[in-house]
Amino acid sequence: METSPAPQVRVSVLAVNTGKARRFRGADEHSAIAKTPAEGPVRVTFLGLAGDEQADLSVHGGPEKALHHYPYDHYPFWNEVLGGHPLLGGHGAFGENLSSEGLLEDAVCIGDRLRLGSALVEVCQGRQPCWKLDHRFDGAKVMARIVATRRSGWYYRVLEEGVVEAGDALELVERPFPDWSVSRVFGLLIAGEHKQDRGGLEALGAVTPLAQAWAKRREKLLGA
Repeated sequence: METSPAPQVRVSVLAVNTGKARRFRGADEHSAIAKTPAEGPVRVTFLGLAGDEQADLSVHGGPEKALHHYPYDHYPFWNEVLGGHPLLGGHGAFGENLSSEGLLEDAVCIGDRLRLGSALVEVCQGRQPCWKLDHRFDGAKVMARIVATRRSGWYYRVLEEGVVEAGDALELVERPFPDWSVSRVFGLLIAGEHKQDRGGLEALGAVTPLAQAWAKRREKLLGA
């Protein structure tokens, strides 16, 4: 496939966040959603950051959810909505591994390849919110607001392992699918926009870097 040169996209990593699985709600329910900034360089592996954990590997982690990126640009919105919740005083409130400013869901595309420190990563899906965000924020309807506002964040698969730390650059090196922003794909697959845009849902099949789970969701929606 012939592609145009990638636009100039370069931001700094504000924080690299890791966390351990711990008791979350019930006695038998655990989560590693509580993440805090790591100090110094962190190894980026094909399965995520060294020292980071996921409690339920059936829905979290794995090669296509190796790293979760959430824009710090959204924090002022959440501070207003959630009344200055204390979790929003630092990084990692949404369980994100990476935090930055200046890069949002409508400007990041599925298939984007970016240099992250010395690693190379690829955007493969948005983050589909779950009940754990509501519970983490004391019952607030965070999940529904993410769907309504498209403030989802996104996941990377790791193409080349490396090292990253706060202050490193995150720089776009290739954009093969410029028409398929995270926001657009999230709208089609999660927020119900496929009902008015079946053509878009069909065309999404050509976006080969799309994560397998979201590709299966697309197929299911086509058959609905």
